[in-house]
Amino acid sequence: MEKKDLKPAGIFKYFEEICHIPRPSKREEKMTAYLKAFGEKLQLETKVDKIGNVLIKKPATPGKENLKTVILQSHTDMVCEKNNDVVHDFLTDPIETIVEGEWLKANGTTLGADNGIGVATELALLADNTIEHGPIECLFTVDEETGLSGAFALEEGFMEGEILLNLDSEDEGELFIGCAGGIDSVAEFTYKEVEVPEDYYCFKVTVKGLKGGHSGGDIHLGRGNANKILNRFLSRTASKHLFYLCEINGGNLRNAIPREAYAVCAVPESAKHDIRTDLNIFISEVENELSVTEPDLKITLESEATCAKAIDQDTSRRLIKALYAAPHGVFAMSQDIPGLVETSTNLASIKMKPNHTIRIETSQRSSILSSRDDMANTVRAVFQLAGAKISSGDGYPGWKPNPHSEILQVANESYKRLFGVEAKVKAIHAGLECGLFLDKYPALDMVSFGPTLIGVHSPDERLLIPTVEKYWDHLLDILKHIPEKN
Repeated sequence: MEKKDLKPAGIFKYFEEICHIPRPSKREEKMTAYLKAFGEKLQLETKVDKIGNVLIKKPATPGKENLKTVILQSHTDMVCEKNNDVVHDFLTDPIETIVEGEWLKANGTTLGADNGIGVATELALLADNTIEHGPIECLFTVDEETGLSGAFALEEGFMEGEILLNLDSEDEGELFIGCAGGIDSVAEFTYKEVEVPEDYYCFKVTVKGLKGGHSGGDIHLGRGNANKILNRFLSRTASKHLFYLCEINGGNLRNAIPREAYAVCAVPESAKHDIRTDLNIFISEVENELSVTEPDLKITLESEATCAKAIDQDTSRRLIKALYAAPHGVFAMSQDIPGLVETSTNLASIKMKPNHTIRIETSQRSSILSSRDDMANTVRAVFQLAGAKISSGDGYPGWKPNPHSEILQVANESYKRLFGVEAKVKAIHAGLECGLFLDKYPALDMVSFGPTLIGVHSPDERLLIPTVEKYWDHLLDILKHIPEKN
């Protein structure tokens, strides 16, 4: 299969276009300008708000004017992750797409189909005047991935629709009617810089090859966390030897399970061979534990020429113990919806910052507000006991499922009519913007769906091509059967 043969042609045409537009979270200005020009070129009413959200309105096709107005919504930003051996600047370089069998992927980077395929769907709908539909409003929000700030900043009255179709789900044949809320918790250690003794052996230990993935959608899969694995070895080493931690770095984004991490350390020269022996034993243990979920895990040790400066030993001791105690993964499963993660936490990133600061970013999710806050307080308590400074974001609300939703019934009936089977109705542990929309527009009737994506938020992200046509057909059939205005 070649790119020119991908169907629906309209969706893949516009997806390829936006792959050439830089759109990291909080840097979507070129994408906003593109969307504004797109709507104006089609002579459609186009609005841009202060933060960069775009709304393009398209009138109903003849005979459909009396249907309820539908908002189609996607987010314009993408998670920017790449493999360490890939040279790519997300602020300037286009995403290079590759077809592998039935899958579309990128060359060593995230693909951006989350949620670029939703954006491309809306563009294809706006540009095609042969499609039957009632009044529609296409909403494109910014910064979904790193703070939902576009949805937070959405003003009342910016849109007028009664029904919202969120195009940001990742499993074709599944209709989502609820999502988790979330909050970020950040810990900061301040350290003193100390000299490493001259007769010390310096080495770099690296954890890589993990699958990573979405900290909501993939948290239940038992994948390794590079930060936790690395710190486990550091803790073991520090308990046996006089130990200096010179540098530590792991993970990137709060909503991605960390795939890679490394630390530069120093121990007495006499412990050099013991370190290598200990690492080999450690590798064997971890490979055995993660043999099913992480078959490509690699842990390596390289000698470093020098590491003259290090974190003071009191701070490194408290840091290592806090990272060891900090929870990661699923905390509770839903008692209402079988198989749904209710509460989880992600130990997302460890970064050394200016002014002798080490910053640890975590994120907590739950479909129950009190449980979300309880999980955040658990994480905060660990780092507070270790003497770190703690801060939290404002968090965002979940979306409570409504099994009696009118648009859910329409979408369900449409799917069965088209494909002869029932769609699966689910809630999702990942965060969607829908909860925030309900805060501003409490009467909205919503459902979320999309084609099949796997590996999102990692360079393994890929889109199952045949599901895009099914999702498109489903969307068009839904639009034909929207209820009339009351």
